[in-house]
Amino acid sequence: MNSSRRTLVIGTRGSALALRQTGMVAAALRRHQPGVVIETRVIRTAGDREQQASLQAIGGQGVFVKEIEEALRRGDIDLAVHSLKDLPGNIAPDLVLGAVPKRADARDALIARAGATLAELPAGATIGTGAARRIAQLRALRPDCTIIDLRGNVDTRLRKLHDPAGPYDAIVLALAGLKRLRRAGVVTEILPFDVILPAPGQGALGLEVRAADAWARELLAPLDDPPTHAAVTGERAFLAGLGGGCQAPIAALGRSRAGTLHLSGLLATPEGALHRRTLTGPVEQAADLGQRLAQQILAEVDEGTKTEREMTRDLSRNNAK
Repeated sequence: MNSSRRTLVIGTRGSALALRQTGMVAAALRRHQPGVVIETRVIRTAGDREQQASLQAIGGQGVFVKEIEEALRRGDIDLAVHSLKDLPGNIAPDLVLGAVPKRADARDALIARAGATLAELPAGATIGTGAARRIAQLRALRPDCTIIDLRGNVDTRLRKLHDPAGPYDAIVLALAGLKRLRRAGVVTEILPFDVILPAPGQGALGLEVRAADAWARELLAPLDDPPTHAAVTGERAFLAGLGGGCQAPIAALGRSRAGTLHLSGLLATPEGALHRRTLTGPVEQAADLGQRLAQQILAEVDEGTKTEREMTRDLSRNNAK
């Protein structure tokens, strides 16, 4: 390895979860590269500054990563640690995912004030979440419940849930974040993948560096987990193929076994329809698999829209007779 550099500066958001995740990456680097000095720099993003408005209202795509990526480009930091689900599907060509460590549990978790499961929540119960793909899937599962926006870090969301004057009967959070913060004990129900499909990249960390920085890329190589990297490559290609950002109603999950990638994807339409499909192929073709899955779902949505238009036209003709 090139020994001319000895300090690696990591950029991260300042939330407890972001700092915990960055600490995990720093500890792994110190184990593999004991001669390198690791420094951490906290960067406040637009998503951190704007806590009142919904993510869609403040831009959605990239609101938790833009300022960190700008610092990376300027050379203020050498490595950005992201929750991979926050990173848009397309990364600018001057930046690259240097490594994707082994993924944590990608499932979502329900935390209910009264300890109920999703099925046990009473009609009219209010569920809090800020993710469009969760909102779409929850509405399909429990159309009798009210789904309202929820912002803030993990502790803030839990405080809002247990506020006696607050509106929430339950909230949905990523299980990986709760486990990393040692807060999994608050979980009422872990939601399986056939109930709620996660966000692309959920549970995984994205270690982003400058594409031209060979030293940093070499430094990160031991932290990469190939099965996880293949899985999220497929998921992110699916996201990019649909033209979606991290707040679009898009969900995906890749599972790599014995050189084969099983990739499931979901797209929710504005009318509330859920389009879900699965493709299987070699892990080496993960990106192509994600693109093909996106094309299939878009074709399905187009066909459904065409059929709906035809039914509306026929109904109008019959009413005119």
